Amino acid sequence: MRRHFTRIFAGGIWFAVATSGHDVITTPLTFSREISRLVYARCASCHRPEGMAFSLLTYAEARPWAAAIKEEVLERRMPPWGAVKGFGEFKNDQGLTQEQIELISDWVEGGAPEGDPKLLPKIPDFRQEPAPRISAGIPVNGALTIKTGITLTGIQPQKIPDDGSLVVTASRPDGSVEPLLWLYNYNNKFPRTYWYRTGLYLEASTRIEIAPPGAAAVALITGRAN
Repeated sequence: MRRHFTRIFAGGIWFAVATSGHDVITTPLTFSREISRLVYARCASCHRPEGMAFSLLTYAEARPWAAAIKEEVLERRMPPWGAVKGFGEFKNDQGLTQEQIELISDWVEGGAPEGDPKLLPKIPDFRQEPAPRISAGIPVNGALTIKTGITLTGIQPQKIPDDGSLVVTASRPDGSVEPLLWLYNYNNKFPRTYWYRTGLYLEASTRIEIAPPGAAAVALITGRAN
């Protein structure tokens, strides 16, 4: 089997796109059954007609990008969530789990078959809700010791360089350390606020620290107004 690759520039990134139509199918995973559901849930808000990037809604649109999709999800560049899993729990988490990454990888390695189109799910409704207005946050640039107790509901990155990484922690007065946020290879083209699943109470005299020092700044969000 011969496989040819074409270099394509899209969204500021070079992709290697497989163009062979003679892949040997070695997996039961299919686009129609498993992969489309994952794409619709995690990718299609941007990758669709009139979206921010090329469409992946159909097998015909997604198949030429299979090798590139695998590379991007393995490197965790896509979806562009940015936060490392297990370091803070966020209600708006768009990152893929390890199982989902392996699902895509196995599908591509197995020849990226289409499957039965009758099994495709319904295309999602992409009408977006208005973005919530955020109450004024507490700026942190390097480190900050809070003078009164707060209930932390989210963190908004600020002044982070492209591909920058940082860790935000809270050292409580009792000596325990609370992991707040770990960003890796942050992409400023996809700004977001990281909302916690539940509010996190931090006592007075808690010290918020960003590592490495001087790497970036964040705003601690203590409320959410609609």
